[in-house]
Amino acid sequence: MIETDEDRADALFHALADRTRRDILRRVLAGDHSISTLAANYPMSFAAVQKHVAVLERAGLLTKRRQGREALASGDVAVLRSAGRLLGELEEIWRGRVARIDDLLNQLKE
Repeated sequence: MIETDEDRADALFHALADRTRRDILRRVLAGDHSISTLAANYPMSFAAVQKHVAVLERAGLLTKRRQGREALASGDVAVLRSAGRLLGELEEIWRGRVARIDDLLNQLKE
């Protein structure tokens, strides 16, 4: 079980690091898909797609629910927004460093 914000971030970025998982996420964000429908889109076994879905689910990027005999996957935009906020925070730190370098260079010119 994911406990801290850092653990959540690790799980999130690990899940997004794989192109197949990013593609699965795009599909489920556009609408609910059964795991078997998802599996039909990739040149890998059903079990391999299930593993990718499990990684996305552990990261909170998608949820599964039963509908009859099928498991349907749905994407969670809120989790992506939290990733965007985290990246925004990191960007602000980076921009602050660049601004300090600019200040130092300007001081050297004077």
